Amino acid sequence: MSGAAIARAADAMLRALGGDTITLLFPALTVPNDPSAQLGLVDPGVEQVNFSPVVVRTLPTTGDGPRRRLQFLIPGTAVAAELAERNAPNAEVMFESALGISYDGDLFHIVNVATEYFAGTAYLFLVEAVE
Repeated sequence: MSGAAIARAADAMLRALGGDTITLLFPALTVPNDPSAQLGLVDPGVEQVNFSPVVVRTLPTTGDGPRRRLQFLIPGTAVAAELAERNAPNAEVMFESALGISYDGDLFHIVNVATEYFAGTAYLFLVEAVE
């Protein structure tokens, strides 16, 4: 079985498990050509990128830790498409540049990214985030 076949199978599995949608927030790359923007007086905003299908798992938290800890299972096909769009060298760099994940009306901070490989192909990304 090839890496591409596993990537397609992971995509189908996440859809079958009730694939959800999440939004990654990235800093906007373009700043208006305005003197106030040059001084940092204008908020450049954020760029929103949707990922689907995604399976969301709730992870246990400690009493003194974050309110919620979630793990987002994102298919490699969705991440690969965005890597090309953002001209990022790899997924870790892309996720590190994200400001956070918007899910179900809440904003989560990314704390860990793990990649599952088969035959040299990244087919699944496990992104852990806290509220």
